Amino acid sequence: MGRLVDHFPLLGLRLNTPRLELRLPSPDELAALAELAAEGIHDPGTMPFAVPWTDQPSADVARSVVQHHWFQLGTWDPRDWTLNLTVFHDGVPVGVQSVNARDLAITREVGTGSWLGRRHQGRGIGTEMRAAVLHLAFTGLGAEDATSAAFEENLASQAVSRKLGYRSDGLHRRVVRGGRVTDSRLRLGRADWERHRATPVTVHGLAPCLPLLGVPEN
Repeated sequence: MGRLVDHFPLLGLRLNTPRLELRLPSPDELAALAELAAEGIHDPGTMPFAVPWTDQPSADVARSVVQHHWFQLGTWDPRDWTLNLTVFHDGVPVGVQSVNARDLAITREVGTGSWLGRRHQGRGIGTEMRAAVLHLAFTGLGAEDATSAAFEENLASQAVSRKLGYRSDGLHRRVVRGGRVTDSRLRLGRADWERHRATPVTVHGLAPCLPLLGVPEN
């Protein structure tokens, strides 16, 4: 009898840093991740996300994490995908680090996004988990650029980007909670990534995933 990972190899993908493991979660781990989000991932007086998905009752926040996880996997398309990896520290889910791409074989560009449980913030985990997916993108997927964005008020995210070598890539106006916010776009090229990379990362199980990630076979 075949295994599920044989039909969907992304289930076997693992990224490891000195402190973290990034991978897709089991059902019970997804439940723990949803409960973590429901506890709060930012000051309620601010909104760091373009889509204010945390402005809901805690039970709805938890459900939205589960549904979003399933939706991204259920609608997977090698030409346009978002991989939401659960971040584990000491075996416990502490947040999500996503990486996404559209027409990767042509654009050679990925984007990233993330969230981290409030009780796990301020310990350098955000930098380490983004470093993991940047290694995946540049070393494993042949990316030439990685993009990110953060509201001007989101100083923690901007600090992570500066530490990893991103450069300013312009501004974007958005409406969030009925008000105007300014999104600072950021871009990291391969050369800047090479100069700033400091976190050792190992990747396991990538080869069978490459067709699903839109990477052509050599």
